[in-house]
Amino acid sequence: MASLYETYKKEIVPALKNEFNYKSVMAVPKIAKIVVNVGLGQAVNEKNLINTVEKELVQIVGQKPLKTRAKKSIAGFKLREGQEIGLKVTLRGKKMYDFLTKLTQVALPRVKDFEGIPANSFDGRGNYTLGLKEHIIFPEINYEKVEKIIGMDITIVTSAEKDEEAKRLLVLLGMPFRK
Repeated sequence: MASLYETYKKEIVPALKNEFNYKSVMAVPKIAKIVVNVGLGQAVNEKNLINTVEKELVQIVGQKPLKTRAKKSIAGFKLREGQEIGLKVTLRGKKMYDFLTKLTQVALPRVKDFEGIPANSFDGRGNYTLGLKEHIIFPEINYEKVEKIIGMDITIVTSAEKDEEAKRLLVLLGMPFRK
């Protein structure tokens, strides 16, 4: 089976070039990076939650995440400035394409009653954000060993200037949008 990147170069680039009448191959939109973000507000009360989720995130994306910290204190949430409240990973290159393949062909089809992902989550600049409620849809996660089910935001940053170009790119890459 050809990798997603090879498919992109051989099939998707020529298809997009014809469809949108780009003058150069370099003008064809591509994926710049994928950012996976996990917000852990519960980590304020549970000290070891960040480390547990960090290990699970490494299994999913194959890269060590960066711990994100609170920018300011919020007394109502018992939150102090500088406290660790989340994790994020930026994927590029081969790991990015491997993760996208795993997301579209393995993880999303495992979602119960899956009808496709919403097509209206573009930001106006060609970037797409997908929210997942459960991280256990990824095959690397052993359901018996999970202490807490966490959600995550996956942002796919493209070089497309318009949402329609980015959507067409993602459709050709295999993103299962809702009909």
